[in-house]
Formats: sequence, structure tokens, C-alpha cells
Amino acid sequence: MKTPVRVGLIGLGFMGTTHYRIYQAHPLARVTAIADVDPAKRRGDVSAVKANIGEGDNTQPLDLSGLKVYEDGLDLIRDPDVDLVDICVPVYLHHAFAMAALAAGKPVLCEKPLARTAQEAQDIAVAAQQARVPCMAGMCVRYWPEYAHALERVLSGEAGRVRSAAFKRISPSVDGNSWRNWFMQEALSGGALLDLHLHDVDFIRQLLGMPRSVTAFGVRGIRSDHAIDHVMTRYDYGDDSLVTAEGSWAPPKTVPFEMSFLIICERMTLRFASDGYRILHEDGRVETPSPAAPDMPTGWHVEIDHLLNALSNGRAPRMSLDEVVEAIQIVEAEAESIETQQTVHLSSEKEHHV
Repeated sequence: MKTPVRVGLIGLGFMGTTHYRIYQAHPLARVTAIADVDPAKRRGDVSAVKANIGEGDNTQPLDLSGLKVYEDGLDLIRDPDVDLVDICVPVYLHHAFAMAALAAGKPVLCEKPLARTAQEAQDIAVAAQQARVPCMAGMCVRYWPEYAHALERVLSGEAGRVRSAAFKRISPSVDGNSWRNWFMQEALSGGALLDLHLHDVDFIRQLLGMPRSVTAFGVRGIRSDHAIDHVMTRYDYGDDSLVTAEGSWAPPKTVPFEMSFLIICERMTLRFASDGYRILHEDGRVETPSPAAPDMPTGWHVEIDHLLNALSNGRAPRMSLDEVVEAIQIVEAEAESIETQQTVHLSSEKEHHV
């Protein structure tokens, strides 16, 4: 039996508590320390935690007996009994904690979107490379069973060329769901564009690479102070394909969470929606795959399992932080397109419009 990875978890909001419970049930992990600025959470009281995709048991008390409990995440990073630092704090704090953990030579799992800006994300990527320390971004949709399965079918060439693809990620309002309501402050969260829509942007980049340009439309301030709360974007790949994505946290809290895709290829169409996942072949055949394993029902389970297995076997996780940086660059180009009401071309400089 391999020695469990000793995990230090910074931040016990929705994602922090989700990660905590996954680690607790995983044979390759042992949570040894937690850190949070909230005294209630340091006592294991997470009753105030809210979510936009189903709270499940996340509000149930945590048994923190036997764990080291810190107010400051930097103290946790310095703890010699922590092998892996899991960062689940608000986005604007990711850079500071990730850089500190990497400087300490400790592997990192940093929740999406890795950092508040592409430049900060690039700093983290460079620091991880220079320190030769594994660092993984919590881009959970990469590991979501249906998305991973669809990506494999397309990248293998089996589906044929992508002719059109549409992605949608619609969340009920998250106003009031976070510590000091940081989600609703553009400077801290980046709004729905960075916190929510980035998942589909990252998947599109995996599927098709960097687009030549983006043309985005958005509306600000429906729920947040001035952030983009609803976005619709077309990604131009210089061919006759049509690739779009829509993201929003503008609807009221009574609206159910939705994530879906429709990828129309030469030989098959891949569709994931609330009624399930289907592959519809041009010859009339219909597949209904069930790619999720019973003990790995979500992308969070799969990504953490992948990371723990990699660390336990002395390998780096299969994730290029440069790819995540590129996804954030695309999102920033979308924000520029919305602001200027022009198409923004993506190049090494990302500086010209048409």
C-alpha cells in the first residue's frame, strides 16, 4: 500500500469542502491541515457554504479532529507535514498562495481559473517550471466524464472534422454565495466570464486549438458590480466552421444549473444536455455512452484521483499550465471584444482589431 499524500487545504468554501470530502474518501490522500480566515470554518462549521450546482452534503459539519488548523494559508504552506497544497481561496488570492507553495517546493492543485489574469497565470506556470514542481489547475471540465469522452472521439479523428459546435453554461445567480460576496466584484473574480465561461473556452481550446479571432457580446452589472454577467462568443478558426459558447450567472437563483454541448462533425454529432449524453451517427445509429465510473461521478473526483496517482507514482499530472494561460488569454480577448464592440484577433501580441 502506497503512503498517502499529505494534503493541506487552503479555503473551505464550496470547492474547498468538495475537495476535502473527496480526499477523505480516497485511499491515496490524507488531509493533515486546513486553513481558512473564517473562525466558524476552522471549527468545521461549513453551514454557510452555498453552491450553484447542487450543495449535496457540503454544508454538513466537517470533523477536523487531528488536523492542524491555520488562519493563514502561508502558515499551512510552511507546515512540514503537508506534501500537497490545495488552493481553494477566492481567485484574486490564487497567485500569492500558488507562488509561495511553489517557492517552498510543494506540489500545487490550484482551483480554476488558476489566476485572476493571464499574466499572473503565466507567472505561476514559469515558477512551476523553474522549480520543477508539479502544479495543476482545477479545470474540472477537462475531467468531466462526458466532456472527456467527447474530446477523445473528436481528437482521435473518428468523428471527422468539426463543422459546428455550441457550448452553454448557465448558472443561477451566485450573488451572496461567497465570502464577503467576492464573486460579485469584478476586480476580485473576473465575473462570469472568468469564473464560469472559462470552462468552455478551455475545452474549445483543447478541441480546436487557439482561434484566430473572437467576436463577443456581453452585458455587465446584472448581478455584479460591473463584471460581465452574460456572454455569447463566436470563435473564428479561419474555415467554414461555426463555434460558439454562451455563459451566464445572470438568471435568478430559481433557475437550474445547465451545462451542455452540441458538436456536429462530419460522421457523428455529440450531444450532452440535461436529458443525457448521446452520439448520433450519420448512418442513423445512436450511442448512449455512460462514461462516468460509479466511484468517480464528477470531474472533481477524476481530477483529484489523477493528481494523487501521478504524485504517488512520481509523475507530473497531465496538464500544461501554458494551455490554461492561453484559455485565460482568450477570455481576456472576449472581454476586450465586448468593451470595444469589435472582433479581436489573437496573436502573440493580441493587439489589433478589425
